[in-house]
Amino acid sequence: MNPYMQYMYSYPHKTAYGPLQGVSLREYAPLLAGGGHGLYLHVPFCQAKCGYCNLFSVTGQGEDAVDRYLDAVERQAAQYAEALAECDCQFSDLVIGGGTPLYLTERQLERVFILLTSYFDIAPQSEMVIETAPNQTTREKLAIIKRAGVTRVSMGIQSFSDRDLAALRRGHTGEKAREALVLLKEFEFRCVNVDFIYGIPGQTVESLLDSLKEALEYGPDELFLYPLYVKHGVGLEREGVVLNPEAAYEQYLAASGYLKEAGFRQDSMRRFVRQKGSSHQIEDINRAETMGGHIRVDRKKKREFSECGFGTSLALGCGGRSYLGNLHFCTPYAVDRRECLKRLEEYEKEEDYTRISHGILLSEDEVRRRYVIRHLFIRPGIKRRMYEKHFGSHMIKDFPLLSDWLNQGFIEWQQDEQEEILALTERGLGLSDYLGPKLISPQIRKKMEEWKP
Repeated sequence: MNPYMQYMYSYPHKTAYGPLQGVSLREYAPLLAGGGHGLYLHVPFCQAKCGYCNLFSVTGQGEDAVDRYLDAVERQAAQYAEALAECDCQFSDLVIGGGTPLYLTERQLERVFILLTSYFDIAPQSEMVIETAPNQTTREKLAIIKRAGVTRVSMGIQSFSDRDLAALRRGHTGEKAREALVLLKEFEFRCVNVDFIYGIPGQTVESLLDSLKEALEYGPDELFLYPLYVKHGVGLEREGVVLNPEAAYEQYLAASGYLKEAGFRQDSMRRFVRQKGSSHQIEDINRAETMGGHIRVDRKKKREFSECGFGTSLALGCGGRSYLGNLHFCTPYAVDRRECLKRLEEYEKEEDYTRISHGILLSEDEVRRRYVIRHLFIRPGIKRRMYEKHFGSHMIKDFPLLSDWLNQGFIEWQQDEQEEILALTERGLGLSDYLGPKLISPQIRKKMEEWKP
């Protein structure tokens, strides 16, 4: 069994999208009425393209090229704001992703926040997230995003080992990552999360744990562990890199065990959230009682249930993805430099950004699948009554495969405050990337297989 078949971070994957006709943002604007929506800005620029990266990003773009892109983003924002004028829309979450958003100059970074707050109503005390990389994390840029109200900073480190970083074709060194972490700590953002990769050729359990132990010295609030994938069209594929899934799984087991012992709560195969009361003095407490002068911490406290299958999110920029009811849309998926630059040019020349020409309209069956995938693979799982309320049926009847997984010990029924929850077992959690793809419908799988870069 290969534990690493596909990362199901969303469903369906962009490779299943296709041309759409006669669809306009104005038609779907009422779904963005009121509050509670997400706003995403995609910044598709990087200093270097990592060997494993299959995201929409380009390198080698100077200040003028970035300015042209931001001009297009502002035109899109103006058209979107006009389309939403009657909806009284307020965004509660803002995410600026990439690419590497802090690749922008200080002037351009200032412009981004002015642009976003000028055209859109972003709620006070909203969650504001931005991604960065060690080489782009400077004191001046952190000061800008701090003043803008950013609450969460996510940084891809991947490893402190320069040998690992070279194997991944990362553009930074371990020392540069250390310097960036020191800076982030100084600015006291509400949440700092760092990403690491395992399964790198030549990496061992010991070398992975060395990186994680060092990371914890900087007190990150969350840590994400990603298995290395070599997807079609990425640099490592062209270099003929071969992975060892058995070694990667052994590293996962050791790393997840170590982080849980260090006081982190595991919310998914990848996400580890720091708990107060661990040996590393972590910060957001779940429950602690003073007993005989000692602090007893409930480290088994679960992540609170949060509905995530029906959220609405609007994306700006080239490569960002929007979710409006059963409509998902974005620019056509691209990985290699030539295709990304082609899509970027098309985006900058677009006259009507409210015209939606590429995406997918989900059937009722696909909406059910999306709901199951979005909840099952992040704890606490799927609430039985909530599923029945939404779909008027039982999830086991809708997806007989779940019955097989119950028998195989991948999932189990758990009782939580008089509520039945279908959740991954510890074994199932570690095999999320093996189980998740099995829930892809035949129709979506066919479209994904037909996609060509």
